[in-house]
Amino acid sequence: MMPRAKIEKKSIAKKFGELLSIEFKKNPHFYFFSPDETTSNKFDEIFNVEKRAWGDLPQKAWDLPEDENGRIIEMLSENVLFSVMTGHLMNGESAMMGSYEAFFPIITSQLLQQMKFMKQSKEVSWRKPIPAVNLLSTSTCWRQDHNGFTHQSPALISTLLSIPSNLANCLFPIDDISAEEIYNFMINSADVVNLTTFDKNERPRYLTPRQAGLEFDNGGASIYDFISDENPDIVFTACGDIVAHEMIEAIRILKKDLPGIRIRFVYINSLSYRGIGTTKNKLSREKFFELFTTDKPILANFHGYPETLENILENYTERRRLRVHGFNEEGSTTTPFEMLRRNMADRYSLAIDVAKATGHFELVSKYESILKKNHSYAITYGEDLIS
Repeated sequence: MMPRAKIEKKSIAKKFGELLSIEFKKNPHFYFFSPDETTSNKFDEIFNVEKRAWGDLPQKAWDLPEDENGRIIEMLSENVLFSVMTGHLMNGESAMMGSYEAFFPIITSQLLQQMKFMKQSKEVSWRKPIPAVNLLSTSTCWRQDHNGFTHQSPALISTLLSIPSNLANCLFPIDDISAEEIYNFMINSADVVNLTTFDKNERPRYLTPRQAGLEFDNGGASIYDFISDENPDIVFTACGDIVAHEMIEAIRILKKDLPGIRIRFVYINSLSYRGIGTTKNKLSREKFFELFTTDKPILANFHGYPETLENILENYTERRRLRVHGFNEEGSTTTPFEMLRRNMADRYSLAIDVAKATGHFELVSKYESILKKNHSYAITYGEDLIS
């Protein structure tokens, strides 16, 4: 097992709050839209530099900084917020919108209409580029510890990736460093929808700024050398911060129990129609084989529905190589690790796949026993044994 260095943890959501604050200060026309969840989604640093829009309604002592000219627009109606934001974008000014992941699908029809407009506007010579529709999606399906099944849905990811117009990017920063790279891409892009999905809690920091930049520029995927072997027997890949952490932990478990196994870990930080990477910079098939090999089994863990990633990977290689885990619409008000276990996206379920494939059924029994023990503990005490 590889030695475990102390890993710094940071909140990706708070990083976005910091970056949004900078944008407010340098761009007097920038607006942020949120259905009353700016603070709960941990973007609240922006209140240090800008005020929430507030009309003639009375204010209480505990209210946040508010002003009739405020550029933080909060209203518990995603439809209205999106309509106002797109009007602002049509004037050539940038904006972003944040929300709980499960409620972004409310604006699906409006998003699709905006994408149709983008597609047609490209055919009109006098139309100027329109700033991107930038969506920050957090409070995700994997960490609805108190809200439960009603707040667990990554459906918008699948919808956007299924539209043949190739006008949508789904972005998945693994840590706060990659979040800055993705933020810069979002704020500088035009005529596209960018949906960025991440956990709002503290996550391990894996990358340096240089590594994050290379990952994004080289087609949205890269090998993580610190946890990878040369000439792998199997390739692990993940797309999404929480599921990536589980894969890395699964590799550590397997390295301890099967010390001879060689594993490569590839992280995917962006997806677009039929491809890894963005609409402007998709991973080539040649580069895919360089990262994922031409013939080794691929075990994947995805933030959203498994079929969504599986269909994209199948554009690069044979389906027989693929085993994809992800959100299987199994939800509840439960503990973080139990949520992963319910959907077989946890580290031990991933390790079980490898143990079965290599004929180590004693490890299958061992890992299943650990999962049962955590399940029993979580039901009894309301917290996980595994972190």
